[in-house]
Amino acid sequence: MKEKVLYPLKFTPILKPKVWGGEKLHTVLAKDKVGDKIGESWEISGVEGDISIVENGPLKGESLQQLIKTYKEKLVGNSIYRKFKDNFPLLIKFIDAKENLSVQVHPGDEIASKRHNSLGKTEMWYIVQADSQAKIVTGFQKGISKEDYLLHLKEESLEEILNKEVVESGETFFIKAGLIHAIGSGVLLAEIQETSDITYRIYDYNREGIDGEKRDLHTDLALETIDYESNDDYKVDYNLKKNELTSLVNCSYFTTQLLYITEHNSFKLPINEDCFVILMCVEGEAQIEYELGKEEIRLGESLLIPASLKEIEIKSENCKLLHVTM
Repeated sequence: MKEKVLYPLKFTPILKPKVWGGEKLHTVLAKDKVGDKIGESWEISGVEGDISIVENGPLKGESLQQLIKTYKEKLVGNSIYRKFKDNFPLLIKFIDAKENLSVQVHPGDEIASKRHNSLGKTEMWYIVQADSQAKIVTGFQKGISKEDYLLHLKEESLEEILNKEVVESGETFFIKAGLIHAIGSGVLLAEIQETSDITYRIYDYNREGIDGEKRDLHTDLALETIDYESNDDYKVDYNLKKNELTSLVNCSYFTTQLLYITEHNSFKLPINEDCFVILMCVEGEAQIEYELGKEEIRLGESLLIPASLKEIEIKSENCKLLHVTM
């Protein structure tokens, strides 16, 4: 593949049907209508078997994996390329839960590497839209022993000990590996996570999957992964600032800030030549201007800004963008 000048990259969404999925990815985020139960839109993915394909500009049709092999640190940044080589380190999604997702947990890097030769899965959620009284699950109401946990699981009373809370648009949650969690019905959110598709399903309401069969549970695999304590550090408190970056999550896997542009303002994006930037539009729309042109981003769209780009300016009447880097 011959090198071309890099620019802000959009990728074709990878839309995934789920037994719990709905229609908001189409009706709210304007994704293509491909079915009635679409649960996930993988916006930027380097997961094997689900590699994102560029949909805009001169590099249209090229895969993310091929871009990294060709452009290396120009695309992802020096330190990122040294650490991850040709693998893209983050998975970016929008998720629509028309029904409750299974109660689940993700392993950390150590267990995931040992069992699956994979990264673990620490993630964050930004609530884009939520129906009235829509809830999420975040851990236990109080600390519990492994033995009591197994007893509740056996007696199908797990829901009685889970921590559930009503959510609203704009709220943000940091889901560490080991934290039992679930997205409840009526929630549409943006998810940022390590590049991993490893999930241990603990409880699934005895329902059938799309194929008509009950979905597998991973009780034994989950036992050594679960954090049995009751932690309250999952919800992110932040004071939203206008026309500047507001910090949401800063961890060893990713850093996410929220950019709120109002009243026909513009914002010059700080560029770190050692890392790419991902923009996810969670409200409104904006124009991204760079040295050689411009690109539009609207609610439900995502852009990958290559590390080599300079002087990015964002203009909007009103928008909210998740700004993701490492």
